Amino acid sequence: MEIRAGVELPAVREQIELHTADGLTLVGELATPVGRAPVATLVTLHPLPTHGGFMDSHILRKAAGRLPALADLAVLRFNSRGTTSPRGTSGGSFGDGVDERLDVAAAMAFVAERGLPDPWLLGWSFGTELAIKYGLEHPIRGAILLSPPLHRASAADLAAWAGRDAHLVALIPEFDDYLRPEEARERFASVPGTRLIAVEGGKHLWVGESATRRVLDEVVAVVNPAAAPLPTEWTASA
Repeated sequence: MEIRAGVELPAVREQIELHTADGLTLVGELATPVGRAPVATLVTLHPLPTHGGFMDSHILRKAAGRLPALADLAVLRFNSRGTTSPRGTSGGSFGDGVDERLDVAAAMAFVAERGLPDPWLLGWSFGTELAIKYGLEHPIRGAILLSPPLHRASAADLAAWAGRDAHLVALIPEFDDYLRPEEARERFASVPGTRLIAVEGGKHLWVGESATRRVLDEVVAVVNPAAAPLPTEWTASA
């Protein structure tokens, strides 16, 4: 079977709730490998909810649909405060990237409670702002940034990553709407250890199967290199 957009590979999928320090309940899903422990964990942070971002934004949904089976990863997705998806609506209202600090903390508390290994933040667009601003408050291996706009994350937020043990990896589309590779090199210069990946022909929304495969391959190459590159076909015995 060819692995394409609508394919969801085997995983243990659990509907979960996160509980924030200010009393909200956030809805989400944890997907883990079938019959074996995950080797690492992706804590996903979705794009801007006021512009259609939610836990089912396609790259994050496909990560949960493929990576437990193909790369032995646990994938945690959730709706940030006030965000709705088919899974449900999280409590509260959009906090413009400020109150969402507590949402990130709730997700990381869940990871710790479940004993999920080697957590990485995987942020997309608005989600990258949360990863940059709040990721260092938690015991993470690093953060992978998809299409970072660097609007809400300040220069000081970014510079705080310099010299830290947590790794920073940024995928910058050639034709991004907000931050393109040349400017990204300047903006990320304050964090010399950042791995910047300029994606030729890429766009902010990573539309299409070739874009999805490129993103997921780069993610797995960072988090579980032994599983990269990902296969494009699946059999029941895989």
